[in-house]
Amino acid sequence: MKKEDKPLILVTNDDGVHASGMAALIDAVKEFGDVVVVAPHQSQSGMSHALTLKTPLRLKKIMNTSDVTVYELTGTPVDCVKMAFDNILGCKPTILVSGINHGSNSSLSSIYSGTVAAAREGAINSIKSIAFSNLDYSDDANFDFIKPIVKKVVADVLKNGLSDGTFLNVNVPYTDPENLKGIKICRQARGVWVEEFEKRVDPVGSSYYWLTGYFDNFEPDAEDTDEWALKNNYVSIVPLSFENCNFKEVDDLSARYKI
Repeated sequence: MKKEDKPLILVTNDDGVHASGMAALIDAVKEFGDVVVVAPHQSQSGMSHALTLKTPLRLKKIMNTSDVTVYELTGTPVDCVKMAFDNILGCKPTILVSGINHGSNSSLSSIYSGTVAAAREGAINSIKSIAFSNLDYSDDANFDFIKPIVKKVVADVLKNGLSDGTFLNVNVPYTDPENLKGIKICRQARGVWVEEFEKRVDPVGSSYYWLTGYFDNFEPDAEDTDEWALKNNYVSIVPLSFENCNFKEVDDLSARYKI
């Protein structure tokens, strides 16, 4: 599917194929090469690295132009990436971009995010991959001003690459474009989501629960973290890895369990 003189760009998200953030992402990256979109047919937010195992997946091509082809899939973001690799592209894409997510995926939110998981799946398959998110949760969120940021990051990754197993988590603060201070390369802030299950009663008297909560940042003053950067109007870029092994603990445990 890839033309000889153009990169092949795989685009996906977790907000669904018709999301405004996806339209902005496609518009930002199509100048770099041939774009193939494989995205969920409806919102799959919070699905993390989930796969669809108990129901069939249905794939449908919904747009085809000279430089952009769009498919929708009845699955998760990771389903979409795997489907693209196995049934659509015919070769590895040059780069995978995911988003632009409607809402933050900074710090621990990256663990739960389908947007970030799609980029992680790309990295697992040795594809240069980037997840983009916008901290503006409003219905009329401005994704257009993020396009230059997307272009800058994509151009850099296409030119300079990423180390094997590494992918980028890019978050853009909720602020007016003129207030952006720049881009900061950060580490992921330490903290925890404090979940609260709000109990409600439906019209027939049955109880149900709605998940709410807040993020408790353990290090709000740490200027090298993504949470600090975003609070201070910087775009945060955190290099992530799918490698979860704690190598220091391997050494410590090996010493304790030595036979």
